[in-house]
Amino acid sequence: MPIRVPNQLPAAQVLQKENIFIMDEECAIRQDIRELKIALLNLMPVKQDTEVQLLRLLGNTPLQIDITLLRPATHESKNTSSEYLNTFYKTFEEVREEKFDGMIITGAPVEQMPFEEVTYWEELTEIMEWTNTNVTSTFHICWGAQAGLYYHYGIHKELLKKKRFGIFEHTRINNAPLLYGLDDKVSIPHSRHTEISRQEVKACNDLVMLLDSKEAGPALMISKDGKHIFATGHAEYDPYTLGNEYKRDLAKNLPIEMPQNYFIQNNMEKGVCVNWRSHAYILFSNWLNYYVYQVTPYDLQEISSKH
Repeated sequence: MPIRVPNQLPAAQVLQKENIFIMDEECAIRQDIRELKIALLNLMPVKQDTEVQLLRLLGNTPLQIDITLLRPATHESKNTSSEYLNTFYKTFEEVREEKFDGMIITGAPVEQMPFEEVTYWEELTEIMEWTNTNVTSTFHICWGAQAGLYYHYGIHKELLKKKRFGIFEHTRINNAPLLYGLDDKVSIPHSRHTEISRQEVKACNDLVMLLDSKEAGPALMISKDGKHIFATGHAEYDPYTLGNEYKRDLAKNLPIEMPQNYFIQNNMEKGVCVNWRSHAYILFSNWLNYYVYQVTPYDLQEISSKH
């Protein structure tokens, strides 16, 4: 079933070439169906790449989805034009009075900074508080997961000695509908300089850890009520995202090692072994089905802190 996106969004053209069903606003209005309203708070600098990656995953279900793209009003983007943002994105103030079935909060390249020093931290905490009553379930990714864990549960992040960079294997340590269809071993890309405290996660009675890794640390956690999901990796990444990051950092003479378990035989010339794509599709499909569609009220105004 289709994703409903703003007219003329460049990401739609990319997805249509991949045979992802995209429906424009005029066509969607003619459909007599209650679509799921999903907000995407995009904190990544190159917003179009993130749009394509996440919309691709959201379009892999039989549910009709209406996407609202959000950006922080208190941050001036250096990598995306103001014209693009004004055309396709809204600010929190514009949707404050609305209700959403689901929300995604992306990562951001600010992980080495204390949370309180991030320019839009105050605005983000207001949004995260608002999700408790205005969103059925929120999916936090990478730094967005660290920020959510810190705000909602006081769980801290820790600086790593070197960047955690590559494809890592994770083990299922608990069962939940979010993991239905996934194997016992799950591969996920990671690209970050910090990690969360495993001890603090285990000590939090409101959280359940679902995936853990000796190399990459806690990777997937969920609140017991299903309202908040936290993924410290980037299951949504394209096959060449890590490779492009690696080449970018090399060109800037930054200290970077080749991404682990990524290039075939650790040889850039042999390409990439993609072993996480199916996991990503299943993960987001399960989120939409079990934590959004099956529990969200038909009348969005009925969403509250309990569901």
